[in-house]
Amino acid sequence: MTNRIFFKLMGAFLVVILAAAVIFDLTIGDAWQASLRTEIERNLIQKAQLLAHRVETDRVHPLADIAAQEAQSAGARVTVIDPTGKVLADSEANPASMENNASRPEFIAALSGKVGSNQRRSASIGVPFLYVAVPVSGGAVRLAYPLSDIEGVAAKVRHRLALASGLALLFALVFAAAAAYWNARRLDRIVGVAARIADGDLQARILETSHDEIGRVAGAIDKTARRVEQSFAAVRSSQRQLETLLNSMQDAVIAISADGLVQWANQPMNRLVPQGTRLNQPVVETIRDPDFLATVKEAAAAHEVKTARATSIIPGRAFDVTAAPLPDGGAVAVLRDLTETERVEKTRRDFIANVSHELRTPLTSIQGYAETLLDGALDDPAPTREFLEIIRKNSARMSRLTEDLLTLARVESGETRFDVESVPPAELLHDAEENFREIARTHGIDLQIKNSSDHDEQRHALQRSNSADSTPSPDGLPPVLADREAIHQVFSNLIDNALKYGAAGGKIVLGARARPHAVEFFVQDFGAGIASEHLPRLFERFYRVDKARSRESGGTGLGLAIAKHIMLAHGGSIRAESELAHGSTFVFTLPTA
Repeated sequence: MTNRIFFKLMGAFLVVILAAAVIFDLTIGDAWQASLRTEIERNLIQKAQLLAHRVETDRVHPLADIAAQEAQSAGARVTVIDPTGKVLADSEANPASMENNASRPEFIAALSGKVGSNQRRSASIGVPFLYVAVPVSGGAVRLAYPLSDIEGVAAKVRHRLALASGLALLFALVFAAAAAYWNARRLDRIVGVAARIADGDLQARILETSHDEIGRVAGAIDKTARRVEQSFAAVRSSQRQLETLLNSMQDAVIAISADGLVQWANQPMNRLVPQGTRLNQPVVETIRDPDFLATVKEAAAAHEVKTARATSIIPGRAFDVTAAPLPDGGAVAVLRDLTETERVEKTRRDFIANVSHELRTPLTSIQGYAETLLDGALDDPAPTREFLEIIRKNSARMSRLTEDLLTLARVESGETRFDVESVPPAELLHDAEENFREIARTHGIDLQIKNSSDHDEQRHALQRSNSADSTPSPDGLPPVLADREAIHQVFSNLIDNALKYGAAGGKIVLGARARPHAVEFFVQDFGAGIASEHLPRLFERFYRVDKARSRESGGTGLGLAIAKHIMLAHGGSIRAESELAHGSTFVFTLPTA
């Protein structure tokens, strides 16, 4: 840790010192070089003016001699041109071979009556020159001074500046390293104590005696640690009390942070979720119900208490969700299991509604005929006997309804215990056929047992199965797990319905065929059939396709519901298949032994 802080401080010091040295070198070097160039330019202008004066006044010497003498005196190249830019004399070249100089920047200024100057590199020798031109009568004169000497002097100056800067840098680095090392040790102590406090050691202290900024930071950390230690003790005591209170609740409680992470959950919540709550993980990994997640999000965003109903936290169970915002932006949610309450309430409502509806007609009939008898009909024997028979029939219907209700309630609640054993399917079919043979004969209906091949041919319009599923006869099927009496009751309800509603077909067929790990039984009639919109609801309590006809036949509307729950208790299933004018087939499945 010390090394990292030391190198960071050293790096910062090094950057600052290097930046200062570079800026110093560049500033001083460039300023000196600019000052030297300015001084050279000023001297060159004075010499050019003296040259111009001699050119104008010396009528004895030719221009070539004047140019050579002045070039030697000034230490610069001399060039004289006329107003058109033609070179009249030059100290280093033959004027006749030189190009026109009217386009040179310095000559352009001089020909216009001003002093012109320009700096550029010679194309022939590659050396930078400073050019100064002044006007004369009938043209202009120019001095060209080479700047290579200035560059050499500047290089020497820069070398000395770099050497001085290096010595200063070395000296500064020694002091910077000492300061960095000392401050790094102090910062390392502070970081170490802060890490101990972060790990839970609230009694750790720095005890820094210096009064500079680092010492003030250390003192602030010590003071904060003492206060945190006191506050943490109080919070820990309150947290224990709160956890005890929340864990004693029957409802599940979960706290979610502002970024959607699970902060805390009570024991009922942990028992509610199969995989348990995952602290400091996204809440969606614990509870995936969209209504729950939306309610928590709305409560945190709106800072209001929100309620909702969640049905997919656990399949088949419903929860009342109440989410309240937390001060830090998250939310706490309470989940109350409403499954049992709703089931009981729905059962009560359905029972009251259905029983009231079913009992209203026979009770009304009994009351009406009883009042008629009390009003004097007892004096006439013929109607009296008829009225009493009606009262007896309605009383018997109420008795059957009550008995079926009790049977259905015992099967639904699991109170009825089935004696499940291995039974050959043929025995179940023959028992059903034998018990209803005479009853069917009295109705003029032929009750018979058929194999699945015949069944497929007769029900080809439905296309329920193929010949690969058929068996030569029920005797070849594997045994099933069933309670004989319960399955006999299922057959009784199905055959009784077939006798009532499928008598027009003149025949009822019983049969069975093999299915994977199960045997499928069927009861088929050839009556009017059932419309497709009624098929999904046939096994609901008190549901009737033709209500008036069902009541006239004495049915309670509970037979198929009882059959359904018996099948569910056996681990099987039941369904209905039908087409109008093609009869109906009721199919139930039992697992093989």
